[in-house]
Amino acid sequence: MAVLDVDLVRERVALSLKAMRQDPVPQLLRQVGQITHGVVTKLVPFGAIVRIEDREDGFEDFAHLTELAEGHVDRPEDVVQVGDTHAVKIASVDPPRRRITLSHVQALTPEEH
Repeated sequence: MAVLDVDLVRERVALSLKAMRQDPVPQLLRQVGQITHGVVTKLVPFGAIVRIEDREDGFEDFAHLTELAEGHVDRPEDVVQVGDTHAVKIASVDPPRRRITLSHVQALTPEEH
């Protein structure tokens, strides 16, 4: 556990387990272009939040509506549901904003297109 702050006046110590973890962004940058599997954890009006199965860093990644299926999609729930597992490609990583963009469309094999 990492000590974040010591307040001698109020006799409190702030601790953090998360601060002990290594920053996952450098590793994610090396994974851009790779195809993996992810579980849809939440649907939002403009896409889906997806957790890559083999990651333990707590990051939830985003797949835009246009990257969920080929062709026009009005609502994410028309093509995916919470709990679904899909092949996804790590399309980009934005380190300053700590955002990862995923694409199901780019992960499809030519036969699936």
